[in-house]
Amino acid sequence: MTRRVLVADDEPHIRLLILQTLEELEDDGVEFSSAADGQQALELIKTEHPRLVFLDVMMPVMSGFDVCRAVKRELGFADVHVVLLTAKGQEVDRQKGAEVGADVYMTKPFDPDELLQRARQVLGL
Repeated sequence: MTRRVLVADDEPHIRLLILQTLEELEDDGVEFSSAADGQQALELIKTEHPRLVFLDVMMPVMSGFDVCRAVKRELGFADVHVVLLTAKGQEVDRQKGAEVGADVYMTKPFDPDELLQRARQVLGL
C-alpha cells in the first residue's frame, strides 16, 4: 500500500504549513497531494486512496464534515484515516466529527509535533 497523505484546506498558507511540517516523511517514501476545497479533496481520495487525510472543516464547495461522511459512509473507505483540522473546538463540533466518522479531531492552531507524530503513527513509521 502506498503511503500517501492528502492535505485539504482552503487556506494556502495552512496547506503549506502542514506540508512543511510533514515533509521529512518524504525520506520514508511518503507521497503528498493537496486540495483547496472539499470537492477536490473527495475526488483525490477516490482516485489516490490516501492512507491519511488532514481535512479542514470549513471549506468551499463541500465541508470537511461532508467529505468525511462520504469517505467513511458512502465509499466505505474505513482504511483512510481522517484527521479533521478546524478552528471550531466546541463540543458539538467534536460530536459532529465523530458522527461523520472522523478518526481524530484536532483544533487550530495545531501543534506541528503532534501532527507529525500522528502521521508517523498512522503510516506505521
